[in-house]
Amino acid sequence: MSSPIAKWWEIIEGTEKVLCTLCPRYCKIGDGQAGFCYIRRNREGVLYQDGYGTSTGFAVDPIEKKPLNHFLPGTKVLSFGTAGCNLGCKFCQNWDISKNKLDEVQSHKQLTPKDIVNITLKNGCPSIAYTYNDPTIWGEWVMDIAREARISNIKNVMVTAGYITKEAREEIYPFIDAANIDLKAFTEVFYHKLTYSHLEDVLDTIKWMYNETDVWVELTNLVIPTHNDEEDEFKEMVEWILENCDENIPLHFTAFHPDFKMLDLPSTPQDTLNRARKIAISMGMKYVYVGNVHDTEGQTSYCPSCKTHLIQRDWHSVKENRMNKNKCSICNTIISGVFTREPYTSQDGAWNALIDGLRVE
Repeated sequence: MSSPIAKWWEIIEGTEKVLCTLCPRYCKIGDGQAGFCYIRRNREGVLYQDGYGTSTGFAVDPIEKKPLNHFLPGTKVLSFGTAGCNLGCKFCQNWDISKNKLDEVQSHKQLTPKDIVNITLKNGCPSIAYTYNDPTIWGEWVMDIAREARISNIKNVMVTAGYITKEAREEIYPFIDAANIDLKAFTEVFYHKLTYSHLEDVLDTIKWMYNETDVWVELTNLVIPTHNDEEDEFKEMVEWILENCDENIPLHFTAFHPDFKMLDLPSTPQDTLNRARKIAISMGMKYVYVGNVHDTEGQTSYCPSCKTHLIQRDWHSVKENRMNKNKCSICNTIISGVFTREPYTSQDGAWNALIDGLRVE
């Protein structure tokens, strides 16, 4: 399968370069070169999408691992990604694929949207997650899979940093049902120095997606010691969320573990996550979670009215689900989210099953 012509680009007049308009990086790409993301390449004045039809691996995960706690809880999701990324996070935990080119990682190629849907159906997954590296950079591939998935009533999930232009997001997200957006910090210094991107563009995407689309949105903040773990920053972040979204958007504070170029830092203390969660709840947010640590209380969904524990989790596994469709089974308070008609719990041992020896049928 040859690489298709990409969307979201234009010719720079008087040069051999093209301007990629997919993300706010606006790469000016010379002939024979790729953009910052590695998979959008200029060939003789035309921008091609080299990630199309590829995957660096598949896994069947609990939807809670994305993390999404209010979107079809207790169900499983087919997860996959390609190579490359449009951010340069020094703490990336998937750096082995996000910081490599397609020819530097083992990958499945020649896949079609129908192939991905068939793999999803074969594994009994009600949804597909575009993840591991940021799916923004392979938006063309996402759109075509998502169109095919909807024919089979399969839901589509983006796990993304939200670093995307207005032009591109308005074409991609009509096909998406849920998204977890990484709000990596709440200072421009952090974004500029540690991710090589900009905070304001991410905030604009969050505000747009939550208020102007039908996409179910949850936010994740990876808490990194000495870089974004101050109480004042947590408060500023929550205040912005309340003012620009509302108290119903789920927020996940997750633990950092040393990786990639930040091996010199310790893992996030659980007390720090608990402190961030308490701050957010005290300021009025209804659904706040902790992740990447074992904390049953911090991973359980509670009714904001009667405080009943409705969805009890152990790591990513749903142990008890007391939802009545989208309501608290005790007091009938409506719980924000997208829920199944019948409450699901996780089947022990069913998660994290890597799909080896991929054969497309």
